[in-house]
Amino acid sequence: MKIKDKVMLDIGGLYEHGPITIVAFGDSVTHGCFDADEMDYVNVYHRRLANMINEKYSYVPVNVINAGIGGTTAKASLARMESQVFSHSPDLVIVAFGLNDVNGSLEDYTNSLKVIFESCLSRGVEAIFMTPNMLNTYVSDRAPAQFRDYARVTAEYQTSGRMDSYMTAAVELARGMGIKVADCYAKWKKLAETEDTTALLANAINHPTREMHQLFADTLFDTIFS
Repeated sequence: MKIKDKVMLDIGGLYEHGPITIVAFGDSVTHGCFDADEMDYVNVYHRRLANMINEKYSYVPVNVINAGIGGTTAKASLARMESQVFSHSPDLVIVAFGLNDVNGSLEDYTNSLKVIFESCLSRGVEAIFMTPNMLNTYVSDRAPAQFRDYARVTAEYQTSGRMDSYMTAAVELARGMGIKVADCYAKWKKLAETEDTTALLANAINHPTREMHQLFADTLFDTIFS
C-alpha cells in the first residue's frame, strides 16, 4: 500500500496495516550532519517530511528510520540493506546517495543504485530516489580548515560537470526502472542561476543548511502525493 493511500486509513485500517514506516537510506545529509561535528536529528529533511505528512493527515502515525551514515556510498551500503532497511518492513525507502559516490567510478555508483532499486521492486516496496544538493563551487573561508583540501576537490567536481554527469546517469537509471525521482539536484541547479549555492551549505562543502533541508522535504512530499 502506497503512503498516499495509507494516510487515509481509519482505526480498522491501522489494525490491519499498521502505521506508516519510512526508511531514509543515505549518507551524511540523511544522517543529520550539518557543520563540522554538528548533528541535528530534528531539522533533517526526513523528520521535516514526517511532520509535514502529519500536519496534513494527522490520524496515521509516521515512523522514520534514519539509515543514513556519514561518509558512505551506495556501493558501501549494499551490505546493510537487509538489516538496516528491509528489516523494518518499510512502506517507503528514500534512496539518497551521490555526494560521496562522486569520488568513485560512475559505474560503481549506477550499478549499486540498480541493486538497491531492484531490491525494493522485488519486495514490492515503494522507493523514491532523491538526488542530493550541489557541492561547493569554490573554496569558502567558512570551510573547516581540516577539510579545505577536500573542498578544492569537490569544487572541481561541481564546476567541471562531473557531479552533473553522475546525477544525470542516476536519474535516467531510476526513471528507466520505474522508480520515482525527487530531483532536488535540479532545483539546486536552478537556484545556482541566481544565487551563491555554496552559501547554502552549512559546512561550505556538501551539507545543506537547515533551511535547505526544507527543500528536500517539500520535494519528497510533492513526489509522494503527486
